[in-house]
Amino acid sequence: MQFLGSTSQQIFDCIRSLVINAELLPGDALPPVRELADILEVNRNTVSSAYKRLAKAGIAVTQGRLGTTICAPPSAGEQEGLSIDSRLIDLADGNPNPKFLADPLVLFSASALKRFLYGEATILPELHAIGASWFAPDCPESYTLELTHGAVDAIERLVAAHLVVGDKVAVEDPCFLGTQNVLRLAAIETVGIAMDDQGMLPQALSAALNQGVRAVIITPRAQNPSGCSLSANRAQALQKIISGHPNVLIIVDDHFALLAEADYYSVISQSTTHWALIRSTSKGLGPDLRVAMLASDPVTATRLRARLAPGMSWISHILQTIVAIALASKEVADQLCEAQAAYQKQRAHLCCALRAQSIAVNQNADGLNIWIAIVVDEMALCHALAKRGWLVRPGKAFQVKTKDPAIRVTVSKLQEAQAQKFASDLSICMRQLTRRALA
Repeated sequence: MQFLGSTSQQIFDCIRSLVINAELLPGDALPPVRELADILEVNRNTVSSAYKRLAKAGIAVTQGRLGTTICAPPSAGEQEGLSIDSRLIDLADGNPNPKFLADPLVLFSASALKRFLYGEATILPELHAIGASWFAPDCPESYTLELTHGAVDAIERLVAAHLVVGDKVAVEDPCFLGTQNVLRLAAIETVGIAMDDQGMLPQALSAALNQGVRAVIITPRAQNPSGCSLSANRAQALQKIISGHPNVLIIVDDHFALLAEADYYSVISQSTTHWALIRSTSKGLGPDLRVAMLASDPVTATRLRARLAPGMSWISHILQTIVAIALASKEVADQLCEAQAAYQKQRAHLCCALRAQSIAVNQNADGLNIWIAIVVDEMALCHALAKRGWLVRPGKAFQVKTKDPAIRVTVSKLQEAQAQKFASDLSICMRQLTRRALA
């Protein structure tokens, strides 16, 4: 393998070509800076500059004294979604129950669609009016409303608008898969903030802010995977801490707002310069009716609008029309109430069944999921449950820094009898694994 170049750009291009042609593979180590500088007869700073550019481009990773190695190509990462194994009862998919989702054909047939052209308003007036009434009680004054393709898309656009490669972002630990994937692909460093049943721990967030995080992503209700919602006291404590860091971007991902039982408590401080509150329709109307309304400060809105401008990537007016009809429909509102009550009942059934087996969980969880801390190896437990017909999600997929074993269980389609059986099987599997570990 031959390294060529006398300038930083030429060395960068050479190594990039070696990677493209598979002459350098993921995990391969590049020569130390001094060694390659001697080989090419150039200044060490020239090689160092090339290596820094390779790292910034995501081609290599520099690890100080451990050297510089070639990165694996970007991957989507672990995703939510249905299992292909129909033999198992899927409690891992993170999906809402289809029977509670609005029928898109009915909504479509009720719409009076018209043709839209370049240059027209990017948000339908009727959807803007719905959003304005939804957000007004919970936002600082002078907010601006925008639309994105769901909460994860909103986070991705906000990250692109405000942050640069290498910035640090504070997230809940455990953290939603979509958020983790967005930050990883953007080469943003995630800083996990420990949680309890009321959400982020104030002391942990304060420490992260003091160490230079540039943004905080926080879920006020039905946090995925934990199910936690902020209490009024916890939100107030976090807001007080955030107020001392006015230039930090605050992203509030209120993704479950259409179905949440818990009240909304804001962490956005009056002193915060840049902020965004996101509310999505995905869980209530369905993942394919994927629209998120996003309220933000005017500067953030201007940056977002540059990426959502007419002729570039506005949200389909056809999709907006269907969502507006759904959100204004009494039938859909009744369906959302039915879904909220059903999810509450299913969570309660599972929590009660787990408690009967002396398995501790957050009794006040909201959303579609229950987080269960365990004291055995989580992968072994997942395999043991699969043998009994249950598919659950291992906790490590969501964890940023913590390594405490856990599993996440989606309750949206779980019936009461199934909850009893699952809790019993979980208890049996944990006892068996404990005995095996002590043997």
